[in-house]
Amino acid sequence: MSTVVVWGIPTCSTVSKARAALNAHGIAHEFRDLRAAPPTRVDVDRFVAALGNKALRNTSGGSYRALPDDKDGWSDAAWAAAFVADPMLLKRPVIERDGATVVAGFKDEAAVLALLR
Repeated sequence: MSTVVVWGIPTCSTVSKARAALNAHGIAHEFRDLRAAPPTRVDVDRFVAALGNKALRNTSGGSYRALPDDKDGWSDAAWAAAFVADPMLLKRPVIERDGATVVAGFKDEAAVLALLR
């Protein structure tokens, strides 16, 4: 049986939707609260290596808008440092299976669930 980890915050509606879908399809998962137990640099480097920094950016939050104007030119390493310093910059949820980052966000339920099976 695979191990699924969902990184997010409990008050995020997208995270709640993703967790409900996983539960409805019988996919057991561990929830990791980005605020209570932020990801380490090793975790974030794994996310960035799998998905790239652009797919991980939560562009709708205040943390993103507060970043300097040159942020679009940042390297993966610079983004990884920013994600570690402020996990609210991460698009939620970040979902992993067996230690591999699968997806950030939850727009297409069927596609995400297919990746987890």
